Amino acid sequence: MPFDPTLAATRFGIGLSPDLAAPTSVSDIMTQLRGPDHGAQAFEIPKFADVTPHVSTYLRLHRARVQARGTDQEQATQEAFQELRSQGRAVRERHFRATLARWTHNPDGFRERLAAFWGDHFTVVSRNGQTAHMVQPYIEEAIRPHLTGSFSQMLRACILHPMMLRYLDQIRSMGPNSPAALERGAGLNENLAREVLELHTLGVDGPYTQHDVRQLAELFTGLSYNPSKGFVFRPPFAEPGAETVLGQDYGGGAAALDPILQVLDDLATHPATARHIAQKLAVHFVSDTPSDRLVSDLEHVFNQTGGDLGQMYEAMLNHPESWSPDPVKIRQPFEYICASMRALAVPADRILGLTRQEILRGFYHPMQLMGQTWQHPLGPDGWPEEPLAWITPRGMAARINWAMNVPQFLNNTLPDPRDFVKTALGKYAPQEVVFAANSAEARSEGIGLVLASAAFNKR
Repeated sequence: MPFDPTLAATRFGIGLSPDLAAPTSVSDIMTQLRGPDHGAQAFEIPKFADVTPHVSTYLRLHRARVQARGTDQEQATQEAFQELRSQGRAVRERHFRATLARWTHNPDGFRERLAAFWGDHFTVVSRNGQTAHMVQPYIEEAIRPHLTGSFSQMLRACILHPMMLRYLDQIRSMGPNSPAALERGAGLNENLAREVLELHTLGVDGPYTQHDVRQLAELFTGLSYNPSKGFVFRPPFAEPGAETVLGQDYGGGAAALDPILQVLDDLATHPATARHIAQKLAVHFVSDTPSDRLVSDLEHVFNQTGGDLGQMYEAMLNHPESWSPDPVKIRQPFEYICASMRALAVPADRILGLTRQEILRGFYHPMQLMGQTWQHPLGPDGWPEEPLAWITPRGMAARINWAMNVPQFLNNTLPDPRDFVKTALGKYAPQEVVFAANSAEARSEGIGLVLASAAFNKR
């Protein structure tokens, strides 16, 4: 099938918009993607080290709160700690607004989709209020700069990031025979090693054994972070001696970071990783059941280029199977809401001015009912791709309710449904949806019918 601007905007972007032109070619998409990150420039989200309140601030105040127990300062330190948590929630909401604005107004929709895809592939979840506002900064610095680089670069950036080390409990892991473990009686944690092999590189059916997991976990000992300095390597935590992963020896000399970087690079370019990444890209963007030909072609590009992600995307976009006119993928809740806002052209100042209550009632709570809690997948494997995970009675009822009620509170003046059905669905608007939009008695009803339609929920 030939390139189709409407499919390019919906299948590989966020959706159609009355204010943003659809891509005109694969070259157009890739030129934008390889160019400046205008979305990040327009709607800024700080890097991890620049976010306030920072983790180090929480820790200092927590220690002060503990020391103040039973003294005249206890109430004051407790109130100060709660105020800090409130500030963290406000920062997280600010990041949410900026992300909504990017998805609504960035012409480079493919970039936003890719950032979300890789953020899900390298899932991190905050387990407490200290880091709830740090997830988006992690994506900002570990993923967005590497979208068109090598997979090795992205893998390194994500695995060594404080949020990943914290999420998978790597900061507690010590080599069984390391000086730190012998002194403290602590031990090895295999979480990070298992997820690197199973989720991030080789895949759940990859050519590794429990022995490889154990050896990689021992090799990873020493990876940690300091709340004030960020990532650090701690030699006293590292397991002495060499480790063998997939038959290859690493380390053996003085404890160092280099063998860890080497094993990450080797895993990143492994043939099983090529197959795993090719499959995931094809499933997420093209079809829940992509053909062997599509996956094999993407796998070939990965192997030939050493994991060059930009060339993989270009191969996917140039593949004839990517342009089937039949929509088969279900928009996940966040994507569905953003596609709606894009079609409605909700002004940026309206998005950036959303109050906390508006975010809760208009976004967080509806998304939860749709099955997707913002930045809180159930596990390190991220959000499911299967349509049955999203098309449930409760989930569909929540989508319909959102479509019928939220647009009118986002836009003071709703567009004419007769025009909106063409804006939102383009040339693929089904006749029954066009008829419903033309027959609606009220604008809000017509808009809701379009956004609640099966055609709009798919891409």
